Amino acid sequence: QVRLAESGGGLVQAGGSLRLSCAAAGRTFRPYAMGWFRQAPGKERDIVAAITWSAGSTYYRDSVKGRFTISRDNAKNMLYLQMNSLKPEDTAVYFCAAAYGSNWLFRAEYEYWGQGTQVTVSS
Repeated sequence: QVRLAESGGGLVQAGGSLRLSCAAAGRTFRPYAMGWFRQAPGKERDIVAAITWSAGSTYYRDSVKGRFTISRDNAKNMLYLQMNSLKPEDTAVYFCAAAYGSNWLFRAEYEYWGQGTQVTVSS
């Protein structure tokens, strides 16, 4: 069993920054990849960024490239998302998730999810 818990969300003005953290716990935590997803009201839950746990390969959706940075600390079982130059359209609930299969760019591959943390960007 894997448990994920996000923290670091909040209210920020446009142009500001936030750093999200995700703490992972479980008997054997060795995912293939971890990702950050977001879901705005009435919209699908979309992938924002992902990283392979071992190699550290990364993926970013186009709208966050150059503004967001995903990173992980394997020793501490922590995942991070540094979000800079935030825009009102980044407002959503952000979830971290863990994938144990190799199709790490697909939401269906992610088996374990945190409860989410709200990020609100005011204009």
